[in-house]
Amino acid sequence: MSTQAPLFRGTNLVKEFSSGSSGLLGRAKPFRAVDDVSLEVHRGETLAVVGESGSGKSTTARLVARLMDPTSGTLEFEGTDVTHAKGAALRDFRAAVQVIFQDPYSSLNPKHTVERLVTAPLVYQGRKIPGGARAFTRELMERVGLNPLHSERYASQFSGGQAQRIGIARALAVGPKLIICDEAVSALDVSVQAQVINLLRDLQADEGFGYLFIAHDLAVVRQIATRVAVMSQGAIVETGPRDEVFERPEHEYTKTLLQAVPRINPEWDRRRKKAEAARAGREADAATAAETTEAAE
Repeated sequence: MSTQAPLFRGTNLVKEFSSGSSGLLGRAKPFRAVDDVSLEVHRGETLAVVGESGSGKSTTARLVARLMDPTSGTLEFEGTDVTHAKGAALRDFRAAVQVIFQDPYSSLNPKHTVERLVTAPLVYQGRKIPGGARAFTRELMERVGLNPLHSERYASQFSGGQAQRIGIARALAVGPKLIICDEAVSALDVSVQAQVINLLRDLQADEGFGYLFIAHDLAVVRQIATRVAVMSQGAIVETGPRDEVFERPEHEYTKTLLQAVPRINPEWDRRRKKAEAARAGREADAATAAETTEAAE
């Protein structure tokens, strides 16, 4: 983990909802969806929050994004308390912290073109669109791997993976420093998941922003996470560097989650690694031969 101050820090976060049931005194008992959660995200890292459905991870993400207010606890961004930020301060915070949602079709207005969708955050922020809406949109579309000539199409005209890339482009439009991926690849086919994850990695390498990656699929988490926080019943039960959590889990709940991950046939895995090693050897031999030929010439 970086020794620098975190980009984002949440401390002792609690979120309670009314359950509708009554206690002995006739008062509603609150349901605690997030129970004393503390976490932080540094620049350039990916903190993955994992757990089963109902564990509180998506509610935690919404607290971090200030899409809902915590019952108690504090939120800090770049060292500034934003727990109760309002007006211009809240607007600036929401520009710096963007969200990529699970279902791209639900989060993209079907009546708007890609150009209008991608530039909407800038319009809401009251910012000037650099170079004009069309050029700006096409540049972002190209950056996320979409055909820039399709900026006048609608989200329904794209595949699920392409629509999610539109959501990513929209998040990038305002130059965020922290991006929350709330189950951002869980609705995609496995091959498309890999493509989107590679895109997210490349963008992070270029821009240095942090990710708060909400997921239940540990196979996906292992591909992208820097650190992992495991949630159960609203609380974080274990946290640590990705490899440490995966290879040496301490909490029984974490062990149970890992045991549920499908295992690759050991023989297939052995053959795959052998084939990869052989291919790497051939490529190294070819490179050496080319260098020798070049030197001789």
